[in-house]
Amino acid sequence: MGVTMDGTKQQRRGNTRQRIQDVALELFAEQGYEKTSLREIAERLDVTKAALYYHFKTKEEIIVSLFEDLTQPIEELIEWGRSRPHTLENKHEIIRRYSEALAGAEPLFRFMQENQATVRDLRIGDTFKDRMRGLRDIIIDPEARLADQVRCISALFTMHAGMFVMQDLEGDPEKKREAVLEVAMDLVTQAHEGAHRGD
Repeated sequence: MGVTMDGTKQQRRGNTRQRIQDVALELFAEQGYEKTSLREIAERLDVTKAALYYHFKTKEEIIVSLFEDLTQPIEELIEWGRSRPHTLENKHEIIRRYSEALAGAEPLFRFMQENQATVRDLRIGDTFKDRMRGLRDIIIDPEARLADQVRCISALFTMHAGMFVMQDLEGDPEKKREAVLEVAMDLVTQAHEGAHRGD
């Protein structure tokens, strides 16, 4: 119950906050994080700097809040996965949900890729590595052969590659996402069958 009340409260508050985040990311992408000022973000939003300041005191706060908001689904997915047995159905569900979480966080991941120094300074990278470890733990069978563990980790990397590397490939973004998902699922299936074949 707390969750839904919290959720609606956050949505009400979240609109201005989300607009600030979105516009900030747009500006960072256009002219670089370093060169963008809070004033410019306020101008593009057509709000006063004081109104912006009510939500965020610094550019760093905007990025950190974005990171927390957009990776929250990944955190929830890890929690969900920890409470479930390592069945193939559950692993497929993890991959599906991770694909959705990545799609939602795509602008942020692009920012992270293009601003690695900033990401290091803000310690976002450390949190992200923790999340990746959490995902790895729920998708790998601890007793699986090393090659099957590598397949599971490769499934996650396939999805990351799908986000960055495949943007240059021709084709409909949704079809590309489906193709990436299919390959990630195959890897997980193969790993699972390998782990449960009984050596």
